Amino acid sequence: MDASINPTTGDLAGQRITTLGNAVYLRLMTPLGSYWADPSLGSRLHELKREKDKARVSTLAIQYAQQALKGLIDDGRATSVDVTAEQPHNGWLRLLIEVYAPAGRQTFEHLVSVI
Repeated sequence: MDASINPTTGDLAGQRITTLGNAVYLRLMTPLGSYWADPSLGSRLHELKREKDKARVSTLAIQYAQQALKGLIDDGRATSVDVTAEQPHNGWLRLLIEVYAPAGRQTFEHLVSVI
């Protein structure tokens, strides 16, 4: 069991979890290569903050999220990961993430700011 991280604030939520929520959150929020203990942990999603709100950005976001979450499959904590994107063109891109783990399917949402 891990201490839960609140994805909205990044603070500890004061409860224990048994899901992959923290692993998904850390892999998406950490810029790729910036974590000293594991340079392969993280994503390139932070690069999209400077992108315009165009249709191709959702394709990039899906690709970056899949690359970041591939480590969950590689270490055996998940069997597969599906990522889809919703882009209402209001300055935010919403990633919907489904992680299929041995314990069952887990769903997560991640918002990415775009210009």
